[in-house]
Amino acid sequence: MLSGLDFYARVATRGQVLGVGVGARPAEWEAALGGDFLDVEEAGLLRRDHGLVELTFQEEGGAWPCVGVSVRADRLRWDTASHVPAPLREAYGDFAASTRFGELAGAIARLGCTVAHEPDAAGTTEGFHRHRVPESGARIFVRADEDARREAGVLWTLSVSPGWWAEAG
Repeated sequence: MLSGLDFYARVATRGQVLGVGVGARPAEWEAALGGDFLDVEEAGLLRRDHGLVELTFQEEGGAWPCVGVSVRADRLRWDTASHVPAPLREAYGDFAASTRFGELAGAIARLGCTVAHEPDAAGTTEGFHRHRVPESGARIFVRADEDARREAGVLWTLSVSPGWWAEAG
């Protein structure tokens, strides 16, 4: 059976969640992740929160293509059961409350991709390191705050947002 680590590595290398990715419409995402979500719409953007997976859609001529996918691993620290959508639990089993960056980097390498550290000055929030998977463009945010000893080196968020990162470099 696959694991939560496999899920993170696949998102980081393929830029998709259960075969759905950037460009897909809200109905495609609902078919993949189910109907348990919260929508917040404002200023031509729709944020859809499925717990572990958060999506951003941008209105474009009456259509709403997905422009960003965030995997919010940080949310699992408190409650894995309610934050992981049922289709992900069915495909990947139970998710751990946290995932070490070193384990994720190894899983990404086993899928034939690499991980490159990006300078902290490249728009990273203080207390985090940012890494990039060059083959997919995904960004990986890792907790670096040494004051949070148990959380330093832990995966915080994965981001698949080609348009945003093209601007950020």
